[in-house]
Amino acid sequence: QVQLVESGGGSVQAGGSLRLSCAASGTYYNFNCMAWFRQVPGKEREGVAKIYTGITNTPVYADSVKGRFTLSQEGADNAVVLQMNSLNPEDTDMYYCALREYTCSGTLSSTDFAYWGQGTQVSVSS
Repeated sequence: QVQLVESGGGSVQAGGSLRLSCAASGTYYNFNCMAWFRQVPGKEREGVAKIYTGITNTPVYADSVKGRFTLSQEGADNAVVLQMNSLNPEDTDMYYCALREYTCSGTLSSTDFAYWGQGTQVSVSS
């Protein structure tokens, strides 16, 4: 059974930084696609960034976070870190880690990801 454990998040003032971590266990494949999404109640879940945890692990970012957020692998094959810098109030959301087995092709769409973490809150005050 695939499980995703998230950590990090919290509250910060505009211009500050936060770091989100996610570790997956129970996957069948050694390398998978891991991503972060965010969502506020009543809105569609928005893709933030994704990365393939294999050799070709160039991350893909949403335009809204390019140049501010960095997604990278950390340690184990299926563990990633989202470093969020220059945060602004529009980044306030619940952030979810997600995993898609085996491939990372296509767009950053929530419908491609079968496994989800519980979510962690990020709040940015002005």
